[in-house]
Amino acid sequence: MNIKDKYKVKVSVQTAYQADQSNPTAPYFFFSYTIAIENHHNNPVKLLSRFWEIWDPGSENHFVEGEGVVGKQPTIEPGEDFQYSSFCHLRSPFGKMEGYYTFEDQITGETFFISVPALWFQYPIGLN
Repeated sequence: MNIKDKYKVKVSVQTAYQADQSNPTAPYFFFSYTIAIENHHNNPVKLLSRFWEIWDPGSENHFVEGEGVVGKQPTIEPGEDFQYSSFCHLRSPFGKMEGYYTFEDQITGETFFISVPALWFQYPIGLN
């Protein structure tokens, strides 16, 4: 069974280059991202934790894991969504983040994983 079909939690992502906080000659490239999590499941779900792999050709790959997101472990009711913004800095003008969230169904107590679409970061060529 496809877990995404069973739990019906949708994750969408948007990224943006932050020129005012970057210094390409250093090199230091700062990107923001916004993630929206929509609960299309019949039960409330609680976001327990996250896992990210950050791919940066100018540095070693980094792994980030921990409780919740931006200091929160939100419970998302059926038909509701939760959005948050955060950031990532890279030593390269491009890179990506991939990962997943761990959720708990608040009625059954079952835990499950939802993959996050890859977040692609790209320095805008026209800015150099």
